[in-house]
Amino acid sequence: MNALMRLFDGALPQLVMFDLDGTLVDSVPDLAAAVDHMLALRGRPPAGVERVRDWVGNGALVLVRRALAGSLAHDGVGEAEARAALDDFFEAYSGDHSATAVYPGVMPFLAWLRERGVALAVITNKPGQFVAPILEEKGLGDFDWIIGGDTLPVKKPDPAGLLHVMRAAGAAPDRSLFIGDSRNDVLAARAAGVTVVAVDYGYNHGRPVAAEGPDLLVDSLAALI
Repeated sequence: MNALMRLFDGALPQLVMFDLDGTLVDSVPDLAAAVDHMLALRGRPPAGVERVRDWVGNGALVLVRRALAGSLAHDGVGEAEARAALDDFFEAYSGDHSATAVYPGVMPFLAWLRERGVALAVITNKPGQFVAPILEEKGLGDFDWIIGGDTLPVKKPDPAGLLHVMRAAGAAPDRSLFIGDSRNDVLAARAAGVTVVAVDYGYNHGRPVAAEGPDLLVDSLAALI
């Protein structure tokens, strides 16, 4: 019996929901390039990949605010300044995503689930306009549901996206799984009452995701099969 089935008493889950950035793909290089472009327009020094890696996970507006503040804390950034910077960030990020890479183990796991008829969803805080193009560009295949950070009025750690997909799939919480890389993902899964697996290679603001208490921690999605 593989690790996935052990989580569900020897059966397969009916529904598997995934975070995107830091779980399926490493998008930080392209996000950092767009952030640095936005900062350069304002005569500011680049943030760089490592700092952006710690700032990702709460949606584009928060990322931009953190970049303007130069830290995770961003209360001093004004709304008008942030919105103008967000427009420049979006314009830069709408271009090339060639530096975004699919993590090892993702493709085999997705193929394994699809072969067995498991319903699949992506639930991310990334703006919805970018999600489907990146999934297509990276050859990740079709998902039954895609929830972006602006699809619903709230985003993770609110469980609304997970609950929305479970209702659409007709899947009970005890037959559903969420896979992510951050505290937001674990909190959303717990609030939705679903099992949560965390990957240890993603983004969690510099904090080990093991500290968030997922049901299982893996170093590759392939470890689940």
